[in-house]
Amino acid sequence: MPALALADALTGRGAGVSFIGTARGLEASLVPEAGYELDQADLRGLERRLSPRFLLFFWSLFKGSFDSLAILRRRRPDVVVGGGGYVSAVPVFVAAVTGAPVLIVELDSHMGLANRVLAPFAGLVCLSFPIPGKTGEKYAITGRPLPGRLLTANPDEGRRRFNLNGDLPVVLVSGGSLGAKSINMACAEAFGRGRLELQLVHVSGRRDFETVRRLLQEQGADLENYHLLDYTNDLPLAMAAADLVVGRSGASVLEVAALGKPALLIPYPHATASHQLHNAQWMAGAGAAEVIEDSELTGSVFRERVLALLDNPARLHQMAAASAALGRRDGAERIADEVLKLNKRMPDSGARTLARTKKANKQLDK
Repeated sequence: MPALALADALTGRGAGVSFIGTARGLEASLVPEAGYELDQADLRGLERRLSPRFLLFFWSLFKGSFDSLAILRRRRPDVVVGGGGYVSAVPVFVAAVTGAPVLIVELDSHMGLANRVLAPFAGLVCLSFPIPGKTGEKYAITGRPLPGRLLTANPDEGRRRFNLNGDLPVVLVSGGSLGAKSINMACAEAFGRGRLELQLVHVSGRRDFETVRRLLQEQGADLENYHLLDYTNDLPLAMAAADLVVGRSGASVLEVAALGKPALLIPYPHATASHQLHNAQWMAGAGAAEVIEDSELTGSVFRERVLALLDNPARLHQMAAASAALGRRDGAERIADEVLKLNKRMPDSGARTLARTKKANKQLDK
């Protein structure tokens, strides 16, 4: 997760790092496993329709604010970093109103609701993508914090990990952690029959895995070269081994670019503010990707577009070079630089901590 990549970059500079999160999210296991302390608060996402969870959201605004205030009083941070999303919204807002320097990170090409609300309170907003209208001293384009295991992944290790033949091209197909049904079914229809002259690493997600597995069996798929997985922790290695990456176009396109991989992108059509389409167009405009609209995706279209690229090595080479030119591999280091600069720009650390503690005490007294 990007937050852990940034934490590693900061600890590498000698900073102490801890997290605020919930007991329900992935951070509950990932953060302690990575060796960082996690303070838990009652935080919930905004429920956009009337339901019992709508009332729980308002309760969490109240309870989560006091939880966050107590954590910040105890930790006395020199800088508070928000990564977007509901988990960061309340703690970052509480930090800002109690006087702590705040930096927020936008991981996508569209600023989410939490970051739009928090931006006026932040000393700096670090952007993963250029965003129209988000310029000036308030904003810095730093790139996305990327995990070290992605940056060190190499093709040979990836081929060994997934038992891939070095003589055949490799295509990675992935629709994200949950999977993408339209991509899963199109891939199985396109390449799930007969002998393959390529190798597929198809990460379907757990939701559709059994459906895809049964379909491949019924169609007599070449299971020697069609590697179907429900999930893998080694996706960076699969990406490193791939000659072509096929999938959605969320912020993961920055990981594709960091490895200099050509891509065939199918944007999720219901993404907020069409940000996946914008991400795909950003890659395609630079010559690093081609795009298929989800509404046009069929097995035959999928097969035709994949084979057309594999049959044109010169085109793939050009796309790979364009992708590498877009890729920012030092996003975590850049953001870590900005965090430390923000700390240095603020008044004396001891005086600032005392001022924040007084403000926090006043808030609790209320």
